[in-house]
Amino acid sequence: MAWLHTWTGLVLGWLLFAVFLTGTLAYFRSEITLWMTPELHAARHGEAPAQLALDRLAELAPEADSWSVTLPSERSPVLGLSWRDPGQPQQRGAGQVMDPATGALLTPRDTAGGNFLYRFHFELHGLPREAARWIVGVATMAMFVAILSGVITHKKIFKDFFTFRPRKGQRSWLDLHNMTAVLALPYHLMITYSGLLLFTATLLPFVVEGRTRQAAPRTDPPPALTATAPLVPIAPLLAEAQARWDMPAGRISVEGRLSARPEITLTPARNDSLATQGGGGGGGARLRFDGTTGALLEETLPPRVSAITATHNVLGALHRGRFADTDLRWLFFLSGLAGTVMVGTGLLLWTAKRGMKHSKSGVTPLGFRLVERLNVGGIAGLSLATAGYFWANRLLPARLDQRAEAEIAVFFTLWAAAVLHPFLRGPARAWPEQLGLTALLLLGLPLLNPATGGAGLPQAVAQGSWILASFDLAALICGAAYALAWWYAGPRRRRLPSPAPRLRAPRIAGE
Repeated sequence: MAWLHTWTGLVLGWLLFAVFLTGTLAYFRSEITLWMTPELHAARHGEAPAQLALDRLAELAPEADSWSVTLPSERSPVLGLSWRDPGQPQQRGAGQVMDPATGALLTPRDTAGGNFLYRFHFELHGLPREAARWIVGVATMAMFVAILSGVITHKKIFKDFFTFRPRKGQRSWLDLHNMTAVLALPYHLMITYSGLLLFTATLLPFVVEGRTRQAAPRTDPPPALTATAPLVPIAPLLAEAQARWDMPAGRISVEGRLSARPEITLTPARNDSLATQGGGGGGGARLRFDGTTGALLEETLPPRVSAITATHNVLGALHRGRFADTDLRWLFFLSGLAGTVMVGTGLLLWTAKRGMKHSKSGVTPLGFRLVERLNVGGIAGLSLATAGYFWANRLLPARLDQRAEAEIAVFFTLWAAAVLHPFLRGPARAWPEQLGLTALLLLGLPLLNPATGGAGLPQAVAQGSWILASFDLAALICGAAYALAWWYAGPRRRRLPSPAPRLRAPRIAGE
């Protein structure tokens, strides 16, 4: 089991580190996207944003057959507007963003935002979709094996959780590895096993899935343009939805606007029933009203599902975390960081343990030198590329063609350079150089933000915009952590006392 734990973690360790880090950041992908669009930072919640949005749609798309409004939420302060013209199967006007307080249309820059980190987490980038899912699925299986074998090999797992001995070389790495593994062990098991279930269709292609029969698309000719019936005020409908769901509506749809009986459909802001949907949306719940009288025509409840489907949906919802409120999302985020540290310290522990042996023998194998350098690019290099990705978002011209692709290109260029760097400079120099540069980039983000048109940390706190303030605060905290890692990895670290010569490390890896 010790051998299995070591080699399943090492062979795919760098990929697992990237999957854990980007997946952890993806818990706040909406907040990251908002930070990366400073044109939206001035938007504030208004008193009647829904009615304001419908009035604006009447100006923008008076001949549209349907309207759709995405209401502001705790994760996004803006209104989303879209519409569909008669006879058009695709929506036109999608992507229009409006300030809910003033009604002004906003033009955010094109950005890959947090969605790039989310998609990279399970589909990588630039690879065929199925091939990427196979790679990540196999890595997820290896992670699950590593977790189970790690639990078996640690006989004193709870004692190890309370033990940390700093400045003790490989023992310090082992203690940190054990602490982060045990601290969030239930999360690690849940996130890995649920991730495997989400790859079921990829890893088990012969599984027959039951599919719900979908209604055929509407083929009726569009109604002739007539005098459009006035819509009922939206506020009473929103109040009724709030009373029935105990949560606000998140989306408004107006269908059949050109007919004599338009309909208004409301869906909840989120899905609190983990059993009815794997994440996102309202879980199938909705209210359908007569658009001219406000009478309730139909209330749709979340569908009843089998126990097997409910179990699958619960695990999928837990993995994605879309149902979670802000506090629970932060708990998931911290647990994900613990998993990221667990993977990273496992890779460092492998080199620390074998480095002591090779220093005594005077012979350093090629495989050890390769792993030692790949650790720098895979751990510090990915962190550097992620910080540089946020800087590229602000330094690239706001109206650059294919701007989102340019941000992603900066990310991979920095990562490739960081992987090559330790082969040119050696790991002893590459570690502090990359960690130090990452710390500078992260600590500089709160200064870069207001300098490039965003709401700075003092302004965000004063306005109560904790979405933006939390990003800058997290950047400062992470920057301080990387600065501390730079200090330990730098020349000063060589003057710290080393472990006593007779101190033997516990058996941890295939001996």
